Amino acid sequence: MNPNDRQVNLSRRNSLKFVAGAIGTGILAAGAGADLAAPKPAIAQNDLTPDTALKQLMDGNKRFVDRKRQSPHQDLSRLVEVVKTQKPFAAILGCADSRFPSEIIFDQGLGDLFVCRVAGNVATPEEIGSLEFGTLVLGAKVLVVVGHKRCGAVDATIKGTQVPGQIGSLIEAIKPAVESSKDQAGDRLENACKANVVLQTKRLKASPVISKLIEENKLKVVGGYYDLDTGAVNILIES
Repeated sequence: MNPNDRQVNLSRRNSLKFVAGAIGTGILAAGAGADLAAPKPAIAQNDLTPDTALKQLMDGNKRFVDRKRQSPHQDLSRLVEVVKTQKPFAAILGCADSRFPSEIIFDQGLGDLFVCRVAGNVATPEEIGSLEFGTLVLGAKVLVVVGHKRCGAVDATIKGTQVPGQIGSLIEAIKPAVESSKDQAGDRLENACKANVVLQTKRLKASPVISKLIEENKLKVVGGYYDLDTGAVNILIES
């Protein structure tokens, strides 16, 4: 065979391979796009009920308070196990305060918790959307709003502090809780912090996605209050 003919045949064969590969890649990309547009609810990582999931979370907090942390799922083998997928058993909406990272106070590890943190633990549209994803798509069985003692965002709202930038959006989200609790007896800041947990919990439960999961007994929504002095989380409200 003429060497020039051999080169032509090889070039033609490589071109066909390239086209076939491009078509296959396009099909895969289209499939991925369809999955993102209509995500399929995940099969939970286990058969936990919402009540059992809440107990597992609170047992972890008790270990933290009792200084008996097990620090589960925090090694390299767990990192490898969850590298391709996640099936958290619980979702958390917590304050951005640096003093209570959820995985530590609930004694959990990689892949266990789907966590959203924002100052004042407020349920913004973005936070609600994220937690809808964490419960409907990823399969978390319990959703906990965690506020805390002496929350700076709540305190600023009570004092009517003038704040720059977008910080004011947090103040506006907390104001209804401050107003609803202002006539209660006792410490005003503590009352307002707890009222804010209840308010944000109710906002989450108003989500059609989350409310449907509650109705189907696939999800429990809980409001908790973290004591900075003791490390304990106390339940204030649950569905």
